[in-house]
Amino acid sequence: MSLARYLARLGYGSRKEVERLLASRRVTSRSGITLSDGKVPPHDDILVDDTPLDPPEGSVVLFHKPVGYVCSTRDRSPTVYELLPARFPHRSPVMATVGRLDADTSGLLLLTDDGALNHRVTSPRTHLPKTYRATLAEPLTGSEDALFASGTLVLKGEETALRPASLVVHGPCLADLTITEGRYHQVRRMFAATGNHVVALERIALGPLTLDGLPAGAWRVLSEPEVTALRNATQSATQNATQSTPRSPV
Repeated sequence: MSLARYLARLGYGSRKEVERLLASRRVTSRSGITLSDGKVPPHDDILVDDTPLDPPEGSVVLFHKPVGYVCSTRDRSPTVYELLPARFPHRSPVMATVGRLDADTSGLLLLTDDGALNHRVTSPRTHLPKTYRATLAEPLTGSEDALFASGTLVLKGEETALRPASLVVHGPCLADLTITEGRYHQVRRMFAATGNHVVALERIALGPLTLDGLPAGAWRVLSEPEVTALRNATQSATQNATQSTPRSPV
């Protein structure tokens, strides 16, 4: 792969735009050597306008999504891409969100251009645990834990019971709910089924990953051990789901 094609795949412009970028001597090595089209140097040794390149292909980005942003390149503004490098939605393949968080939900969101990993994490067969911190309008009654863990709760408008979920209570109106599915507005609808209303919702964990102090609007690239842990967690979650007894519709 040529350097021009490599930069184009990372979203730095069309092939012709990148060739002009190279011709204008704006692509250099860290030692200051002007780079021309040809063999691709090590990713970390390439600078564009004296700035290191965006994450290489195959990277996984952990992003702390703020409230009010949507997870799409086409939906109404503002989108999460407005808080990320401008080239992310123009990469080939695109740096896509791994699943979605709705505009009113904040917290842990992954992005990757690894389509196989994206599918593996979001597949309905995977059942990777996801933990959400919910702030509620009314105090908890104490019966929610047993109901959510029972595997018998059927949401309004559906026919199949939810998989068991676990609840950890932190206060009268604050709790963490861990689910292994991804039904439409599931957490909000689960609390609605108990007569309560979620006023704020944040995803704080996805499999082995947590926000770990990352501030809202910030992002970082996952390390290789973190990506490996994520892959292993999806594999384990899939195996556990396969081995469990299928549940009949309620």
